[in-house]
Amino acid sequence: MSQYIERYQRRKLISSYFSVALSIALVLFLLGVLGLLVLNTKKLADHFKEQITISVFLKDNAKPVEIDQLQKSLMLAEYTKSAEYISKEDAAEQYSEDIGENFEEFLGYNPLKNSIDVNLKADFVSPQQIDEIAKELVAKAYVDEVSYDKPLISLLNNNARKISLWILIASAVFTIIAVLLINSSIRLSIYSKRFIIKTMQMVGATKTFIRRPFIWTNIKLGMVGAVVALVGLGVLVYYIDKNFPELNLLQDYIVLIILFVGVFGLGVIISWASTHFATQRFLNLRTDDLYY
Repeated sequence: MSQYIERYQRRKLISSYFSVALSIALVLFLLGVLGLLVLNTKKLADHFKEQITISVFLKDNAKPVEIDQLQKSLMLAEYTKSAEYISKEDAAEQYSEDIGENFEEFLGYNPLKNSIDVNLKADFVSPQQIDEIAKELVAKAYVDEVSYDKPLISLLNNNARKISLWILIASAVFTIIAVLLINSSIRLSIYSKRFIIKTMQMVGATKTFIRRPFIWTNIKLGMVGAVVALVGLGVLVYYIDKNFPELNLLQDYIVLIILFVGVFGLGVIISWASTHFATQRFLNLRTDDLYY
């Protein structure tokens, strides 16, 4: 009978430890995902900004040497990420594919112009800077016009700032929720041992002596939960980098180190603080209050 009770108590203890470690792991994983988003907010915004295309349309009388010089000068410009020359024939072919019919046969001629599509670096994607670049290009005699989606650029910049602000607010809220969830799991675990805590106190054990094994146990559980969360986070980072290589997540070692150390440290700190205050609460209770 005693062996059965002992096995039951051991299974109950293991189940309690498992649930605490699992809850810590899930909460830390969600925090890690949010942290990954926070640390890469600018990179994501820059990625979308660099998809904005400025089309430099050339006059029909533009000489090949002038076009070549313009493309090379654009490639060397500090604001250029890429510059691709598109002939009027290639543009017509692409447009015909998009609309599903050959518009040249209907019109009898090709109304499109030769152009150079320019993608700017993210730091230069703002209405004011693009206006200056456009004015500089239009001033050239062989450039007909410079076309870009000005409302889209303004909208993109405004939304990037708003999204960054809301992500920071969400991060703060989720951090508080994470602390409360981990704290609740640890408090429930310690609640089941409240009579043991009070018995040790009644036989003369100091508060520090009573707290120490609980703190070390839950710190170890916090470390286990953090490791599990980091494994899941590592798999997620690898998946994102595999499917969106342009973000270069795995190449940004400093950000990943900060994120992983932060998640692990948070797991340890929250576990320590929650255990300390939970045990302190039961140590300060009167014996009669333990039954409520």
